Amino acid sequence: MLFYTPEKRDRAILRHDPFKAIIAPRPIGWVTTMSKAGAINLAPYSFFNAFADRPPILAFSSVGVKDSLSFVRETGEFVWNMPTWDLRHAMNETSATLPRGENEFVHAGLEMAPCNLVKPPRVAKSPVAMECKVTSIQELKDIEGRGIDYWLVLGQVVGVHIDPAYIDENGDLRLTEIKPIARCGGLGDYAVVEDLFQMERPK
Repeated sequence: MLFYTPEKRDRAILRHDPFKAIIAPRPIGWVTTMSKAGAINLAPYSFFNAFADRPPILAFSSVGVKDSLSFVRETGEFVWNMPTWDLRHAMNETSATLPRGENEFVHAGLEMAPCNLVKPPRVAKSPVAMECKVTSIQELKDIEGRGIDYWLVLGQVVGVHIDPAYIDENGDLRLTEIKPIARCGGLGDYAVVEDLFQMERPK
């Protein structure tokens, strides 16, 4: 078994840090935000997940102070859009570094749809979207208590959009038809959900 500490890995064996490849697959935080002035930002976040369900809480982590972080600080709202196989290229286009104020929806050829309870728009073609209101923003710290310029944004889900075409007769999501995509590494590796299996929880 190979052992190493993160800051001292043998680069002759592990040329690239495998951390992101190990923690995989990871849901993608395709996040829409809006500034007080009405500027819109849409960006995919590799560090994203759900952390509670009563009430439902989502979180994404921003490396440095980017537009998404600046905008949620201003307004306290964001939207998570589910990236799918069909939307993979558009999602990837929204990761481009654009001049401040340029709209990623326009850049990626995506249509905006209004939300019900928050101001940022959602991706119209995404089959699932969740409207969120920020509950906390905190800078992550290392074991010495020093800030590391990664900012964790937690938001409570206040509204959910689901395309009814993907709800089956039992009221469950047809995930294998939606085909969500996920991150699987730091070098552009992704996965798509096409197969599911079930296991019964022990009694």
